[in-house]
Amino acid sequence: MANVAHEYTVVALVQDRPGVLNRVSSMFRRRGYNIVSLAVGHSEKVGLSRMTFVVDCDDATIDQVRKQLDKLIEVIEVTDMTELASVTRELALIKVASSPETRSEIIQLVDIFRANIVDVTADSVIIEVTGDENKVDSLLTLLEDFGIVEIMRTGRIAIPRGMATP
Repeated sequence: MANVAHEYTVVALVQDRPGVLNRVSSMFRRRGYNIVSLAVGHSEKVGLSRMTFVVDCDDATIDQVRKQLDKLIEVIEVTDMTELASVTRELALIKVASSPETRSEIIQLVDIFRANIVDVTADSVIIEVTGDENKVDSLLTLLEDFGIVEIMRTGRIAIPRGMATP
């Protein structure tokens, strides 16, 4: 049976110092692994950050990704969140063309998706939405008719459920 590619969510706890992101992303580049999304931020531990990668690959490749990450000196811990009970989210800022005639309809969509309007000008609104990727994609689909001017997405972040850490 052939390995089928799908998206894996991998979280790496890394030292928070200059050059670490470059070393990690270079490892992906050298081996030809495609990063679908990458989010980095400080962790609860001083001096450490978490990198969340979404990688589109097969089972054999994700095993290699984990092994290669583990070899990097700056990487403290690697967790494949794909099969774990976890909470995943993404944040998107969406600038949509608007006019006085379309603004109320846009506001209704924003309310339905429990999103927020964070900026309004005479000709556009900026919407902030958080949720899983399906929620963000669904809102984007509905906003297309109004004219999406610009989108900025964070990529997926994930955290395990409960008190146990992987």
